[in-house]
Amino acid sequence: MESIRRIYWPAINLIGPGAVKEIGVEIKKLNLKKLLLVTDKVLRKIGVVDSVTAVLTEAKIDYVIFDEVEPNPTCKNVNDGLNVFKQNNCDSLLSVGGGSPQDAAKAIGILYTNGGNIVNYEGIGKSTHKSVPIVAVNTTAGTASEVTVNYVITDEVRKIKMVMVDPNCLAAVAVNDPELMVKMPAGLTAATGMDALTHAIESYICKGSFRLAETLSLEAIKLIGESLEIAVCDGENMEARSKMAWGSYVAGLSFSNSGLGIVHSMAHQLGAEYNLPHGVANSILLPYVEEFNSVVCVEKFAKIAEALGIDTTRMSDEEARRESILALADMAERLNIPKLADTPFRLQDIHKLATQAMIDVCTGGNPREVTLDDIKTIYRNAYHQMLLAKKTPAEFCVAR
Repeated sequence: MESIRRIYWPAINLIGPGAVKEIGVEIKKLNLKKLLLVTDKVLRKIGVVDSVTAVLTEAKIDYVIFDEVEPNPTCKNVNDGLNVFKQNNCDSLLSVGGGSPQDAAKAIGILYTNGGNIVNYEGIGKSTHKSVPIVAVNTTAGTASEVTVNYVITDEVRKIKMVMVDPNCLAAVAVNDPELMVKMPAGLTAATGMDALTHAIESYICKGSFRLAETLSLEAIKLIGESLEIAVCDGENMEARSKMAWGSYVAGLSFSNSGLGIVHSMAHQLGAEYNLPHGVANSILLPYVEEFNSVVCVEKFAKIAEALGIDTTRMSDEEARRESILALADMAERLNIPKLADTPFRLQDIHKLATQAMIDVCTGGNPREVTLDDIKTIYRNAYHQMLLAKKTPAEFCVAR
């Protein structure tokens, strides 16, 4: 008999082309008076933020902009944002962007209502009070931070990514508007899309997975498998962008309630040590980690192969498992995801990275028990591109 489960996701979810135009209505329903808009300079420069502020202006909603968030948000970003929040007497947050602005906004909200230093909230359920209301407008089909109880902040002093799992950070309103994702360049679309795929796969196979999470994960894998490469090649294809928005969203609902695994544990270290974008780090590691994991959940990887569009009707589960791993490697190749050897990664850092990955909060959810030596080996395999069943990827014209 299954134990009781608490299912968390935002109370209000707006998704689909034009969804951002409805935020004024929801903000007024919540009786929010002044919002701190948390974002980054790139989104402001390319006009994505303007698409959001136009809605606020038309609805006569007061706001102030904080656009100092870095790609891997730091403790300083959080503290600076909190100061702006207080100085302007804000009562709520509006996060606009991918995972970085979303995570920074969550951290600001938790610190405002709980006090202290953000490093004190690393781990599971460390806060006492719920964040101020957050309206989370997502602009990438990737991290799904707008719907999850997770956020990640980099301690720039220790060079560690701190993972917080806390229902008190959950957004009041989550918005996924694929029209805001059209301006994403091909490389970012690829990396964030592979991040979403990693969420779907890890949440499907992790120890905490359950019936609802498995259903959501397989649907996300299918949606992403059908649309990611199209969205990369043709960023204005609204059908592909919409499928990716749904795939990322559904994967987020799944992993927020089931957990993740060591793809994330290991990727967090690459982000903290070398400032490698999170989606890129996940993409690089995904095939190598799942080759390690798949031997203990062969049937699940056979279903992953099917969800990715592989014809498994004449395959054994073992054959389908192998094909699923090859498909993940091939997808990363076609999408021009860099190799680990092409990043600032250094083999002499492996012991430090693996040691930190072992204590990352995501490691406990991995489906296969893992040792320090296992993680070191996976890093080395990724660096040397030693995938046991590697095959030549199909030719695919990706926008560069």
